[in-house]
Amino acid sequence: MNNKGSVVIISGPSGSGKGTTVKAMLSQRKQVRLSVSATTRPPRPGEENGREYFFLTKDEFEKRIQNGDMLEHAQYCDNLYGTPKEYITLCTEKGEDVILEIEVQGGMQVKSKLPQAISIFLIPPDRKSLEKRLRGRGTESEDVILQRLKRADEELQYADKYDYVVVCGEMQKCVDDIFAIIDSKKLESENMIDYIKENF
Repeated sequence: MNNKGSVVIISGPSGSGKGTTVKAMLSQRKQVRLSVSATTRPPRPGEENGREYFFLTKDEFEKRIQNGDMLEHAQYCDNLYGTPKEYITLCTEKGEDVILEIEVQGGMQVKSKLPQAISIFLIPPDRKSLEKRLRGRGTESEDVILQRLKRADEELQYADKYDYVVVCGEMQKCVDDIFAIIDSKKLESENMIDYIKENF
């Protein structure tokens, strides 16, 4: 078996079930790790460097971008956010599958730099379910909900740029589908060459 971990990009519109799915995956497999992002924003009370985020100065962050040490990055509310390449490499070398729960632009940046990454686009069963989930949160105004639905329509245009599209209806089925994708990738012939060399 290929002992190296996989990089798994999970994207999808708000309300597709990304957060809940990733949480379920982390609780069901020890070797699954959630990617830790870097940011220039200051830590909030209770946050630890290397746990919630890697907290960097703007200069440190920009230097990492220049050196090609960020798989992707974006600016949000005057702060920079990104995925450090080194952390991902450390995890995959240890045999851990690293999940990047990331928006579509970031997902495309990572895929262009790591073509071997598994990209999965998560969708709810239908538009009615999506709207129901967004309204069910009870935390956002009607304006925000309508904005999120409009954004969802834009993000759905990216679905065909991902390797797989998984419907997130029944949670366990969704998790099982993603694990099946990750496991099958490890068995592809190009990923089994080392095993063959060592054992035959």
